Amino acid sequence: MVLSLPELLIAFRAVCAPLIFVLACFGFPGPLLALVLGAAFLSDVFDGVIARKLGIATAALRRADTLVDTVFYVAAGASLKVAVPHAFDNAELALVLLVIAHVSRATFELTKFGRLSSYHMWSSKLLGVLLVIALVQGFVTGEPGAILPLALWFGVANEIEGFAISTLLPSWRADVPSVVHALQSAQRGTA
Repeated sequence: MVLSLPELLIAFRAVCAPLIFVLACFGFPGPLLALVLGAAFLSDVFDGVIARKLGIATAALRRADTLVDTVFYVAAGASLKVAVPHAFDNAELALVLLVIAHVSRATFELTKFGRLSSYHMWSSKLLGVLLVIALVQGFVTGEPGAILPLALWFGVANEIEGFAISTLLPSWRADVPSVVHALQSAQRGTA
């Protein structure tokens, strides 16, 4: 079986998740961890662009992308905690609320749709950028910085938006850019 380029990029990011964590556990320098993070982020940007250009942006590919993104960013956050033990000292509440919101939303979606959502919301794209900036800054400087708590609080807002979309949609759907789009679809009866 030959994988398409978008599938290869998703697989690359999936490999980066344990890689960044193992590198952090073995004390590799922060700039190397930032490099792995940057490469994974670029694979995330280009997998969707290429899939749309090739006309193969299927729901299954979008679900795989979402799942791998979640696994990778959890691994990157855990790697930051290993590399910079005090990284989350001023962000505990945001981190706990983010985990609670994410698990609650996932539970709701599995109950309602039988699978997790794959909305690829605009807010998720911004969240990815904020997380990359915060994590790179932490890896390179060895200090958490002010962007990390902001990114985590934005993550909470992102989860709330995703929960609202899941509440509005009567059936599973991929690629819903925002809660406004979900509301418009629900009002038109096209959701």
